[in-house]
Amino acid sequence: MMTRVRSAVSSIIGGIMASGSSAQEIRPDPPLRFPYSRPDFLALSPDEVECSADHISRPILILKEMKLPWAAGYAEVINAGKSPLNEDQACCEVVELRRRPADPSSPSYTPTRRRSSLPSADLLESIDSSEVKELNFHYWALFDGHGGSGAAVFTAKFLHLHIEEQLQEVLEILQNPSLQPPTCLGEENPVHHLHPSARCSQRGLSRAASLRGAAGAPGPPNTVAPRFFMEKKIKQESLVVGAIENAFKEMDAHIARERMLYSVSGGCTALVVVYLLGKLYVANAGDSRALIIRGGQIIPMSSSFTPESERQRLQFLAHLQPSLLGNDFTHLEFPRRVTKKEVGKRMLHRDFTMNGWAYKTVQEEDLKFPLIFGEGKKVKIYNLSEYEHGADDVMILATDGLWDVLSNQEVSEAVSGFLGNCDPDDQHRYTMAAQDLVMKARGVLRDQGWRIAGDRLGSGDDISVFIIPLMHGNSQQPQPS
Repeated sequence: MMTRVRSAVSSIIGGIMASGSSAQEIRPDPPLRFPYSRPDFLALSPDEVECSADHISRPILILKEMKLPWAAGYAEVINAGKSPLNEDQACCEVVELRRRPADPSSPSYTPTRRRSSLPSADLLESIDSSEVKELNFHYWALFDGHGGSGAAVFTAKFLHLHIEEQLQEVLEILQNPSLQPPTCLGEENPVHHLHPSARCSQRGLSRAASLRGAAGAPGPPNTVAPRFFMEKKIKQESLVVGAIENAFKEMDAHIARERMLYSVSGGCTALVVVYLLGKLYVANAGDSRALIIRGGQIIPMSSSFTPESERQRLQFLAHLQPSLLGNDFTHLEFPRRVTKKEVGKRMLHRDFTMNGWAYKTVQEEDLKFPLIFGEGKKVKIYNLSEYEHGADDVMILATDGLWDVLSNQEVSEAVSGFLGNCDPDDQHRYTMAAQDLVMKARGVLRDQGWRIAGDRLGSGDDISVFIIPLMHGNSQQPQPS
């Protein structure tokens, strides 16, 4: 449910909000921003979209053609009358990252370029990775709407574009795997150029002495004032995490702007998977769930919708009640203390909504001492290159309509059992497995309603499922130029 506060405290990436206005005067209803639709990759005709909203028969929709990256499978079904339309949405894209000017921080910014359409499996296999000069990322996402389908439809059309814009800012860094992200853009870290003994000496300084040096306090004669005690080394993957986190916040603001002119009903949860440079990044805001099945082992890949660490709890409290900090501290975290000469420059930071890191323009108020300077927990990232994956190793993404009635273990057994009886070379197997999983959660209609195995009550909610085979990831890892 995308509200501004809940987006702020989400455990991995944070939510996207679809805030409503509390207008006091009666005015004509604004036009719809986008009409109701089903995911683009299903390629449904208007008549088929209408037929899919049958709450009595609840037909299960699957892909007509195997055109999703990695031969991923997808299936969905509408609810049993809980809402007039299917409030779930899904998106799958392959997005190419190019160097281009962009100002995503501008209040008037609105991404307008629709990224591609998905290439066919044959085309993906024909690409020689050695010839790729730009990066691209693969993207799968599920959005579970609440109070209407508008926010879910809107987010499905735009969130990947916001992620693209955020990644563009750090594209040159990502294209150089050996480059450690600079703390401040346009400035080299002097610690990297010190003689090893000098580095050891600097690390040995007491924290109090180093802070005095950073603040400009005089030191012993003929010595160089230390810049800081310990400067965090930020990994490149943290920039990807920070880009996704910022994209969620930009999506939040984008919906708020559009609602001033158009009708964007309800709110939605978001479950996003980004594949970039051999790694899967999973972002979750809400009660959808992702898990990996590898060699029969269940690996949860999403977390609950709560603050993840004491760092985030304290930063969130400081954000809500800045008076507690007086005029001495900032709730933002930087890899090291900000100096006056860096005002106006772009510097790595994170706040209570973030586990990754992103660049922001330093302002005077950022010169205050940081409230937080420790490390929080890591975001879950799955490195595909570290494992050998077979044809039955998959990632499953599903909205809460599935998880409300089936456990992780039941889902794992159902998918593994189904795939085990399929031809490993049949690329339709993952869509058929998704269809089977949706059918198991929906159940069959009896006098007592929809029932599943054991005569338990089946799911009456919308259900959407992606099944993504992991073995395709290793053969299609994009290479930096």
